[in-house]
Amino acid sequence: MKNIAIVGAGLSGLTLAHQLKESANVTLFEKSLGAGGRMATRRADPFYFDHGAQFFKAQSPSFQKLIDPWLASGLIARWDARFVEIDQNQIRQSLLWDNFYPRYVGVPHMNSVAQALSQGLKLHLNTRVAQLHRQENGWRLFDDQGSELGDFDWVVCAIPVAQAKALIPQPCDLCNAIASIEMNACFSLMLGFDQPLSLPFDAAVVRNADISWISVNSSKPRRNSSFTLLVNSTNEWAKEHIDDDRDAVIAHLCQATSQTIGLSVEHAIHKVVHGWRYANIGKQNTPGYLLDAEQQLALCGDWLIQGRVNAAFDSGLALSDALRPLVERRSNAG
Repeated sequence: MKNIAIVGAGLSGLTLAHQLKESANVTLFEKSLGAGGRMATRRADPFYFDHGAQFFKAQSPSFQKLIDPWLASGLIARWDARFVEIDQNQIRQSLLWDNFYPRYVGVPHMNSVAQALSQGLKLHLNTRVAQLHRQENGWRLFDDQGSELGDFDWVVCAIPVAQAKALIPQPCDLCNAIASIEMNACFSLMLGFDQPLSLPFDAAVVRNADISWISVNSSKPRRNSSFTLLVNSTNEWAKEHIDDDRDAVIAHLCQATSQTIGLSVEHAIHKVVHGWRYANIGKQNTPGYLLDAEQQLALCGDWLIQGRVNAAFDSGLALSDALRPLVERRSNAG
């Protein structure tokens, strides 16, 4: 069987690994301490925050087929949130997310999905792939300490586009194909309170402000009872301030949140911000993956479709369909 290295254990990389594990020897490398990428959860006892993806929708039959067993097993649940749109501090629209507007979350935390998908896979956490060296019939990988990570027939980069650009040896066709693609930054502000705030919503899209999203994270199914807010900045504001002092960022986003909801959040007993340099991206015109059969190198990730959870899955699935016959044909020929 061919040996495939997947760099990145977000949903796209995990999906690809699951789809190919019967056709090849698959090894995942993840620089973080846990799998899941932006399906992330931050713990600060007694508070929990889904500070990456807030929810996901099933926008393709293949993704719906995947998540049906998750629903049955309780790995995910529908989040029947009171949803509003806020513009200039006024609620302009409201509705209830129900079976007509289904949104799903991991249970009891968003990263529960990634933890479940990681089971049974060969996964190296806290391992940063820093170099790809082309061999006669494949690739040799090295970590950021210069240590060898192994030889592989194929390498798949399932990481944000900026990281893929830095890792893939140049010049190459794939480098040219992704040269103009850029992801957007975002701040996630996490606020924990000793007493709940009285809000007329559980989730809100915000217009014409420096914040774009507010959710009562603790309103999601099977969360603990400690009241939490998760606030996302706009991409535009984050782009200009991504390297700013974090205390200044927290202060500004708290002020914007207070103005938006008409209640002060300054009394929060827990205030932390996380800066996502590669948070999301607009809709892209690609097949959902990029593949160079001659170099035995491929790319996948939500950024090749659109910055959404279901796009990450669709990208990993599409690449697996394209890669499987190449791997199996060459394996059988060998």
